[in-house]
Amino acid sequence: MSAIAFKTIGIGVTFSPNLEANINEAARFALCFSSKLVLIHVGEASEKKTNIFLGFLNPFKSKGLEFELLFQPGDPVDVILSSTQEKNIDLLIIGALKKENFLKYYLGSIARKITRQASCSVLLLINPSVKRVPCKHIVVNGLKDPKTKETLTTSFLVGHKLGVDKITVVEEIEQDEVSVKVDDDKSLRKSTIVKERLRLREEARVKKVLDTIPANYTKDMTIKSQPIFGKRGYSIGHYAQVARADLLVMNAPTKMTFWDRLFPHDIEHILTELPTDVLIVQ
Repeated sequence: MSAIAFKTIGIGVTFSPNLEANINEAARFALCFSSKLVLIHVGEASEKKTNIFLGFLNPFKSKGLEFELLFQPGDPVDVILSSTQEKNIDLLIIGALKKENFLKYYLGSIARKITRQASCSVLLLINPSVKRVPCKHIVVNGLKDPKTKETLTTSFLVGHKLGVDKITVVEEIEQDEVSVKVDDDKSLRKSTIVKERLRLREEARVKKVLDTIPANYTKDMTIKSQPIFGKRGYSIGHYAQVARADLLVMNAPTKMTFWDRLFPHDIEHILTELPTDVLIVQ
């Protein structure tokens, strides 16, 4: 399975303190992938707004960046989602808050609403920078899931394009799979053996997938497989934070309902408290 092709990249732009940094990050990403960049602004067009956007984009225009400015008044979520489909956007970049309180999370921020409903891949930026900060370490999920192979291949393509030094594939193993009650030395040994078998099983499964990734994507890159035991979504998010990863890559969720958001699991744990910049591969 091949990696996701980011032919057209979109970014929602508002006049926030991070405007220049967000545009610069999106423009650099678009140049890396030889993609067209679409700036989506929810609001009426004006000469003043256009000049501000062009001022930030002009340095990248001289480097060959192809871009389009799109102005559309309306509800932010509806406008960005409809623009994503209208412009055939493959990757949507959104500036996001690192953490929100429960009330705001429960109601859903604009960024998280868009993430849950987007039909394309989404890159959530919490640490945008005007000047390029090298991406050195990517953490990617290695779940046993039909989407994982494409997600892994995409993460290695992204790593290759960004010049990443290291990629860690994290296989989250639910504690339920280690169904041994530990209350003495014998049960402790049994639990240890079960965990080791699960760890070896997961590593072997991930290795089979890694062996299919094009060699030019993995060249000059350190690759690590890291099985961890714990709650899916929360565990990998915590690992990415502790490992100081620059980017966390995850499968897009199969289904999102009101109850999924009220009782978080998998990707919802990531959306509650972003550990770093997050790429969700659709």
